[in-house]
Amino acid sequence: MSGTATERGRVPAPHVLRQRLLRWAATPAYPWVTGAALTAFALGELAVVPGSPVTVFGVLLCSLSTMWRRSHPAVGFLTVGAALLSFATDGNLAYATIAGALLGSYALGRHRVQHPALLVTCAALASLMVNLVHIDRWTRDGSPGLPVLQGGDRFSLGLYAETLVLTVMFLGSVSMGDAVRAREETRHERAAAQSRLLAVERRQAAEAERAAIARELHDMIAHSVSMIAVQAESATYTTPDLSEPARDAFQQIAGTARSSMKELRRLLGVLRTGTEGTVPTAPQPSLAGLGDLVDQHRAVGGSVDLRVVGERTPLPASWELSAYRIVQEALTNARRHAPGAHTTVEIAYRPGLLAIRVGDDGPGPCGVPDSRGHGLIGMGERAALLGGHVTAGPGPAGGFLVEAELPW
Repeated sequence: MSGTATERGRVPAPHVLRQRLLRWAATPAYPWVTGAALTAFALGELAVVPGSPVTVFGVLLCSLSTMWRRSHPAVGFLTVGAALLSFATDGNLAYATIAGALLGSYALGRHRVQHPALLVTCAALASLMVNLVHIDRWTRDGSPGLPVLQGGDRFSLGLYAETLVLTVMFLGSVSMGDAVRAREETRHERAAAQSRLLAVERRQAAEAERAAIARELHDMIAHSVSMIAVQAESATYTTPDLSEPARDAFQQIAGTARSSMKELRRLLGVLRTGTEGTVPTAPQPSLAGLGDLVDQHRAVGGSVDLRVVGERTPLPASWELSAYRIVQEALTNARRHAPGAHTTVEIAYRPGLLAIRVGDDGPGPCGVPDSRGHGLIGMGERAALLGGHVTAGPGPAGGFLVEAELPW
């Protein structure tokens, strides 16, 4: 109980709060809520420090316009203009107009309404105009803390401090908005580049798997063609009462088979690039070897059950090999991503269809870093070659499930 209470009363870490704020700031309601809050603050400020009608109009317009800063970023011009209007009229910057002007100029830079240099230049010129209005007022009416201005005093640099302060303020907010925009664009470009790289890797994995499938099919076909050649040649010797035309036909069959073997060897040399043309002599595996495959899985610490549903039906060599490889890859993935999990392999022989189901009780897809890794791509390629398909994902009772259907 104490541990649960501690967990409930724990204050979120600063980075967690920051993530929550960032997520909230990305919602459509964020500019409306903050704009409404700023407007309420402006009304309170105007109630405490009343101003002229023009000042009230400028402050409220500056605050209200921030609600549309995301849907219509160009409204930032109106926000900044209203803030400068109220400042030029009243001579004092209200806190609401300071916040509104910063938000408006940030939105202009964030959405790149215009080039940042142009935005800052316009803001500096507008600030200078406001400053000149104030200098003219000081000249006519005087100002607390300032001596009465005489002719040449108008050009004293100290009188233009407002221009410098306002320009720096706009420069900072526009630059910050532009920096955020550039960072997001960089992140999007990086994500797009990673997506393209992943697509290339998947395509390369599919091509490599197709080459492996082609090599295995070559081995099976080469064995069958060699058997045709041997049987055709031996028939001419083991059948003495063959007619001459029949003998010639068998010789032609044997010759055609030998020519086909040469073409297959040439194809094998292309497919086995980097393997020095070596040809494996071990027979290709089939579903008859699933028992040994299951024993190997158990020998390395895995737990597996093998179930065969329906009557065992001899299938073409390509189907036997593809089914074996699919089960082999599924067991390999189970050992790699769900060590210690119990795996069930089910082979179902149905009319015109071979169904394969390999499931485990491990952590499920969260245990698979890339749910479309090379292994699953290879399974899909093998099934597609035979007109079938493979599905992989979370099982109905948890864990990870691979299902394949191979029509024949």
